[in-house]
Amino acid sequence: MTRDRATRRPEADKPLAVVLLSGGLDSCVSLALARREYQPAVLHLNYGQRTEARELQAFNAIAGHYGLDRRLVVDVSYLKQIGGSSLTDPSRPVEVGLPAPGSVPGTYVPFRNAHLLSLGVSWAEVLGAAALFIGAVEEDSSGYPDCTEEFFRRFEAAIAAGTRPETHLVVHTPLIHRSKADIVRCGSELAAPLHLTWSCYTENERACGVCESCRLRRRGFAAAGVPDPLPYA
Repeated sequence: MTRDRATRRPEADKPLAVVLLSGGLDSCVSLALARREYQPAVLHLNYGQRTEARELQAFNAIAGHYGLDRRLVVDVSYLKQIGGSSLTDPSRPVEVGLPAPGSVPGTYVPFRNAHLLSLGVSWAEVLGAAALFIGAVEEDSSGYPDCTEEFFRRFEAAIAAGTRPETHLVVHTPLIHRSKADIVRCGSELAAPLHLTWSCYTENERACGVCESCRLRRRGFAAAGVPDPLPYA
């Protein structure tokens, strides 16, 4: 276990950051990284996804592990009403296996990260936060178009144009170019509670092990040489 110098700084000396915390592996490690330099306030969205209750459970467990009192859970179930994703439409099957390179899988929720970031920015501005963290991954991911470095840099410009003059929010994507194995190693080194995370797109008790999220996760743990604590069917 590593414990870097930044984590030993008094919390009162650290600026605030809003961390988008889905309850999954990537967002958990992003939170662990944010804690080195910031006091985190964690934000979770319920958008009508298949595993909404299980993800919320993971969110609260991770926030509780770190003793975080600044928590906000927002209902954006209109994303389910809009549809267009197998994560929110039970009539559409969730693909088994990994997506083909260059393709956008059916689990993509149209422009979801823009909604996440917008709500994060609103709360960050109210809190007077200095940063916004999101655990997006571009290099070793499902290929969602709203998970690219270009998207986040452009969104950061929109934040600067659309907030108060005194608001200076930096968008941090610390995992954007990391592989899943790197993310697992990083989380292990930071003693992040990976055992509390949930990645499966379809199941709430035992992870299916075959959806793209489960496969990416399992591949990452295997490549990192770290046992995956998630229970699989």
